[in-house]
Amino acid sequence: MIVNLLSHATKVVSLTAVILSLFALVGCKEEKQVQAKIHTSYAGDVAVLNSGGINGAAGGMRTFLRKNGFDVVSSGDYQPQNFEETVLAIHTPDWEGAEALAQLLNTKNVLYIRNKRAYVDATVYVGKDYYNIIQQDSND
Repeated sequence: MIVNLLSHATKVVSLTAVILSLFALVGCKEEKQVQAKIHTSYAGDVAVLNSGGINGAAGGMRTFLRKNGFDVVSSGDYQPQNFEETVLAIHTPDWEGAEALAQLLNTKNVLYIRNKRAYVDATVYVGKDYYNIIQQDSND
């Protein structure tokens, strides 16, 4: 019985030493390279509206966004056709693709417009900077 207790105590002490060693290692700070999370697609729906008066901009932007993992469910023209820069309207503020879409469009023109009746998570109003935006696709 005493031998069993000693054997058990030795195992507990050994296990405790292993656990403490692991905690010590976890506490060590080591430089780690954090890689950006790369999505191939984003859940959620996007609408694209030509707002800059450039023929074919809505269709071209639709293709560009789809190639970059966004589900474009509609596209067309918007009046007035005088937007100098592309504007992104987010209708679902917690949508996972919002930040990535803004980065892809290279725009700071982001509006958060909550709309319970919106059928999309975001609307891209394509401005006269259209060619600058899609040109980055050919640079990659």
